[in-house]
Amino acid sequence: MTIFRVEDMSCDHCTRAITEAVRRVDPAATVQVDLAQRQVRIDAVAADAAQLGAAIVAAGYGPVPMDAPPARAATTRSGGCGCGCGAAKEPPSAPAGGRQA
Repeated sequence: MTIFRVEDMSCDHCTRAITEAVRRVDPAATVQVDLAQRQVRIDAVAADAAQLGAAIVAAGYGPVPMDAPPARAATTRSGGCGCGCGAAKEPPSAPAGGRQA
């Protein structure tokens, strides 16, 4: 499912225009328009998100993809091996002869 936020749609004409634009690039797509939420949900069969977005743009609207994964919060790692598990790092072993390089 591809979801776009389309702030500049506001009426049934917008709904029809976007639905027709999507179906021009993917005739078998299922299109659900939620005017109150300003969202367009598309179950595509033959088109990818870029093609669907381009079709909506060509119809005169400004779609913003909403299906991108949210940005991951940065984590602070203290100590440990670097993967975040908290396991203590092993100190480097001394080479034979007793001197460290």
